[in-house]
Amino acid sequence: MQILVVNPNTTASMTDTIAAAARSVAGTRTEIVAVTSSMGPVSIEGYYDEALAVPGLLVEIAAGERAGAQAAIIACFDDTGLDAARAMANIPVVGICEAALGMASFIAQRFTVVTTTQRSWVPVEALVQRYGMAGRARVRAADIPVLALEDPASGAAEKLRGEIARALDEDRAEAIVLGCAGMADLAAELQRAFGVPVIDGVGAAVKQAEALIALGLSTSKRGAYATPLAKPYRGALESFAPGAVAAE
Repeated sequence: MQILVVNPNTTASMTDTIAAAARSVAGTRTEIVAVTSSMGPVSIEGYYDEALAVPGLLVEIAAGERAGAQAAIIACFDDTGLDAARAMANIPVVGICEAALGMASFIAQRFTVVTTTQRSWVPVEALVQRYGMAGRARVRAADIPVLALEDPASGAAEKLRGEIARALDEDRAEAIVLGCAGMADLAAELQRAFGVPVIDGVGAAVKQAEALIALGLSTSKRGAYATPLAKPYRGALESFAPGAVAAE
């Protein structure tokens, strides 16, 4: 089976980290195709970045579906563009936040999501509520700019560890969810260090995508995720008119 993993920001080195994490958990018969968005912000931190990352994300998912992908993963913990992608695509699309929260709920009653900055904290908390986990999950921000995760001299790893320690002590968390795709390579090390389950959304999404493919399930096209109605789009978004992106 082939799974497309899209990094909706434009930083290719982060895609490499995400791809390695995805391949480390994929089944032997699963091909991971990881791509970087060709347009948009270098990192997604807040609502403005998120909105402007969606067009590039949709282009990559459409291209991946045409190339034979059987499922797609959006590798941003904001689940950037997830609803739009599900409406556009005919293959299942998995967001790493939804996947990680679901996985955590199987193994812990109380868990904490540790994300990057306060700017990202609000959107993640909204997703926790949307996915029905508000009674079980807390959200913390470690005050780490996303791109600092790639700089060993930034102190990001130490800040992340400190926030996890506080979550275990103050929240009485039974598991930790890493709230950024750029943390994907840290999950195993942090799990060993703290002695509790640490869930990376990229890995969780890969296993859930594999399950959807194996079960022959895809997004319902009745109701909320029905194929968008044909209509012209004008100006710079003309090429994003329903059907146009998928046909490129």
